[in-house]
Amino acid sequence: MSAVAAVSGNLGSVAYGLAAIGPGIGVGIIFGQGVQAIARQPELTNVIRQNMLLGFALTEALALIGFVVPFVHK
Repeated sequence: MSAVAAVSGNLGSVAYGLAAIGPGIGVGIIFGQGVQAIARQPELTNVIRQNMLLGFALTEALALIGFVVPFVHK
C-alpha cells in the first residue's frame, strides 16, 4: 500500500478543514470592521448592519461550498 492510498481516504476532511479557514477569517473581519464602523458613525447603524449580514451570508456560502465539494467530487 502506497502512502498516497493511505492518505486519500482523509483528503475530504483535510480539504474541508482548509476551506473553513478562509471563511472563518472573513467572518471575523466582517464583524470586527462592522463594529468599528458603527462606533464611528452610529447614525448609519441600519445600513452597516445590512451590509454586514450580506457579507456574512456570502462568506458562509463559501464555507458551505467547501463542505460540499469534497463529497461531490468523488
